[in-house]
Amino acid sequence: MSLIPSFFGNHRSSIFDPFSLDGWDPFKDFPFSSPPSSLSTRSSETSAFVNTRIDWKETPEAHVFKADVPGLKKEEVKVEVEDDRVLQISGERNVEKEDKNDTWHRVERSSGKFMRRFRLPENAKMDQIKASMENGVLTVTIPKLEVKKPDVKSIEISS
Repeated sequence: MSLIPSFFGNHRSSIFDPFSLDGWDPFKDFPFSSPPSSLSTRSSETSAFVNTRIDWKETPEAHVFKADVPGLKKEEVKVEVEDDRVLQISGERNVEKEDKNDTWHRVERSSGKFMRRFRLPENAKMDQIKASMENGVLTVTIPKLEVKKPDVKSIEISS
């Protein structure tokens, strides 16, 4: 959750999340047709990168990621693990083909490539990651290692 909700909006934000590796785009809401090259290196192809929303919750048994990827097939989304502990979710939304006879009144759906990366904690079972997709929501479940409770042995006190 955002530490300063009035500044970042009332949505949940990972801007202060130490595990999140994605960058904040200060030019996201400016009316540039393309970001000035001296100010930003992002192209219009990566505009969906900022808009892909992902929730990360931790349950007693697992870390669960839910990503909104409406209109994408499972073949168009990749779930990968890099460097042992970095979960990467990426994909591409293709631009709809234009017909010369069509008149567009509004284009609001984002298209292009997106990629989100998260550094996973030490308690994640990296060899048991599962992913599923239903109704435009990708769910990635990473079981947690069981926390071994220390063996406690009572010692009798002699007199």
